Amino acid sequence: MNLRHLEHLLAVADTGSFSRAAGRLFITQSALSRSIQGLEEELGGPLLDRLGKRNTLTPLGLEVVERARPILRDLEALRDSARLLQQGDLGRISVGLGSGPAALLTIPLLTTVARDYSSLRVSVTHGPAELLVMQLRNRQCDALVVDLRRVVPAPDLQIEALAEQRAGFIVRAGHPLAGATRVSLAQVLAYPVASTPLSDEVIRLMVDQFGLQAHPSEMVRLECDDVAALLAAVEQSDAVFLGVHAAARAGMESGRLVLLPLYPDMRARARYAVITLAGRTTAPAMASFREILQTHLFDDALQPGAA
Repeated sequence: MNLRHLEHLLAVADTGSFSRAAGRLFITQSALSRSIQGLEEELGGPLLDRLGKRNTLTPLGLEVVERARPILRDLEALRDSARLLQQGDLGRISVGLGSGPAALLTIPLLTTVARDYSSLRVSVTHGPAELLVMQLRNRQCDALVVDLRRVVPAPDLQIEALAEQRAGFIVRAGHPLAGATRVSLAQVLAYPVASTPLSDEVIRLMVDQFGLQAHPSEMVRLECDDVAALLAAVEQSDAVFLGVHAAARAGMESGRLVLLPLYPDMRARARYAVITLAGRTTAPAMASFREILQTHLFDDALQPGAA
């Protein structure tokens, strides 16, 4: 099958017009028509319904377009990678980060690439794990770093578990609980708890340890995927942040934020993973991205299975 024919079909599908598609492709309408006819003959059926000046896809055409888009995107990515490698360029990588990894990794990732990887281009997207997985499947991202517990395993996903992160309750330095030597969950719940959405497994672990009072529907009053926004609210109020220690590292090191000495200590921990598409050719830039991950994301984390 000639890939050029697929490109021509997508152009007609996107524009709905042979004349506009021909203009986009810089070919004549007659050449475009012959290309589409050749593809129809090869596939054994019509791909377009020609209704006056408007052209719509047949059921077969819809199926072909749906399958052709990722093929042509991968082909374009391959061309880009080959060109960049010939120029000594590491290429580009598009990374999707869940709420926790976004708070831990975004600034170090951008800073490190700007300072140490002059031939690497990076695009960073934030969002819920479920949305990011959809973008990965649509080839809008090369890799994700998300909460492992919020990803449903599937044959098309390659999931690589990374180190775990300790979690706890964090408040501003002047908070009424900040000077306590031991704090119970009941004391914490006297104040607004701020958290990102919790996975079902984390909810189960919290409820098993602390009872129904630890269920998000009872415990969490401020919920947002943006960890930086949650921490900003905590610094300016008596709200209590529930999340990984490392997300608040800068605030704790500067003395603006304090980790509460919860008793008993929280057993639930954040478990992150790198998610890529199984069987997809690895982008040349992935090796550099993994180096940055190991250096900046989990320097004080627990290894999987550690106590």
